[in-house]
Amino acid sequence: MDLAFERRGTGAPLILIHGIGHHWQAWLPVLDRLAAARTVIAVDLPGFGDSPGLPAGTPYTPESLADAVASFCATLGIHEPAVAGNSLGGYLALELASRGVVSSAVALSPAGFWNRSEFLYARTVLRALRATARALPPEQAARMAEEPASRALSAGVLVAHPARLEPTALIAATQALAAAPGFDETLASFEGLMPPAPPKSPITIAWGEHDRLLLRRQAVRAARWSGQRVKLMKGCGHVPMSDDPALVARVILDAI
Repeated sequence: MDLAFERRGTGAPLILIHGIGHHWQAWLPVLDRLAAARTVIAVDLPGFGDSPGLPAGTPYTPESLADAVASFCATLGIHEPAVAGNSLGGYLALELASRGVVSSAVALSPAGFWNRSEFLYARTVLRALRATARALPPEQAARMAEEPASRALSAGVLVAHPARLEPTALIAATQALAAAPGFDETLASFEGLMPPAPPKSPITIAWGEHDRLLLRRQAVRAARWSGQRVKLMKGCGHVPMSDDPALVARVILDAI
């Protein structure tokens, strides 16, 4: 499948997968650090960012999105890459590891380890973020991104340190969230979502210490599922790449 992507660096391939409503630019704070050691390909999932939607009749589910990433890699002639993902992207990384089609997988605060109340909370927050992004006029979104208090209000549930977010990055992320045609159906598919099958490839799971969307207690369930300790990313929120780029890059490179 043809997907929008950014490629940097040389060496063995590393595929980066964003979360629901985001785009490949979520990885910009860590991209060059990772590209110093790998050929890094940050991809827009179908129906998000600049990628086309899934073919007509194909439902948006984590499984179909994982199929699309696997197809995308095959189109580029990439076999068994390392993969890292955040949130929904973390779930997809684990799903690909369960299929044994990647050499290793890193999942940062992956979806799917919630209980019922935690899922309902996360869904409510995501719907509110989406509705706000779609309702904001562009000029108001730009003003909010520039003003520290408004930036903290709009981004504080996703990052631990909103002040570290570049205003242009927040504006672009808000626009991507508002425009994503795959958002609603993908979010609806999370109902009843369970962790993937046991992995056939090596995996590493890491969780933001201050994750306010997928609360860090979900890491305990991820540890039970994986049979290994989950790394705690100190000082980081749900989307940790802007909170501590050096730490996130180190977690990924050490794991793969």
